Amino acid sequence: MLSICSVAAGQDTLEGEQQEQDTLSVVIHQEPVIQYPGKPLLMSLVLPGSGQYYNREPMWKTASFAGVELASIATWAVCNSRAANLKDEFQSFANDNWTLANWVTNRFFIPGRENEGRLWSHFPALLNLAGTHDLILVLSGSLQEQYGEFVSSDSLELHPEWAESSEVTIARDRHFYENIGKYDQFLGGWADASSEWYWEEKDVGDTTEIVIKTPKKDHYLDQRKESNDWLSFAKFSISAIMFNHVISGMDAVWSNQRKSSRKQQSNKTIDTDVSLLYNPYNTAGIGGLAITVMF
Repeated sequence: MLSICSVAAGQDTLEGEQQEQDTLSVVIHQEPVIQYPGKPLLMSLVLPGSGQYYNREPMWKTASFAGVELASIATWAVCNSRAANLKDEFQSFANDNWTLANWVTNRFFIPGRENEGRLWSHFPALLNLAGTHDLILVLSGSLQEQYGEFVSSDSLELHPEWAESSEVTIARDRHFYENIGKYDQFLGGWADASSEWYWEEKDVGDTTEIVIKTPKKDHYLDQRKESNDWLSFAKFSISAIMFNHVISGMDAVWSNQRKSSRKQQSNKTIDTDVSLLYNPYNTAGIGGLAITVMF
């Protein structure tokens, strides 16, 4: 604010004294408006929508960000729970329908069943227990003392009797549940492999490949796919939560700066005021003219 006061000269005998009182003063008052966007930013990063509430944005904005947060969390919880339940189901199914004994038996006693003009012996992956992938065998008792606690399933090619030994179990870890469904090498372990195996061609882009299955293996693959699909939905929900936090934070900063800019523009508006000053030493009572400029 700028104030300019000019006092007029008197006309009486006290003119000399009046001249001493006539002055010209300039006073500038400027109060800077400081806006800190850090607070609403941190609030929105922690809880989407809270920064908008702090900025006094329309309630629909606050509700939108908060609603997306709640919906994403609920979706993640439902999808993750569903994926976990399906995982338990397909692992239990595999435990009941895939065994080392079946795998070794079908390796050394080749099934004679023919399918679509092809025999079991026409597929090299089915004729050897040692291949491009393996499973982990857990040994105990005298076998552990001799070979150690863990050995590769490739060892079964030399020691097929281990498949029936109480001192040998299979590590049913993530690799086990992936391998028995993904690779033809392990097809013989399924309970229906000798009687219901079949082959089919699978399109893999520019070419096709032969995939060997059984009804139980196919059912197992469907269960795994459904579980993985639900898990993917859960991951998408996590991504939505992260993006919601970031977008809410950016919007809170942008809104804060926009309001700050509007306040600064309004402060640049110039208001003026003109008024007379009273002087008791002047016969007319007028001591000067006051002009006030506010910006």
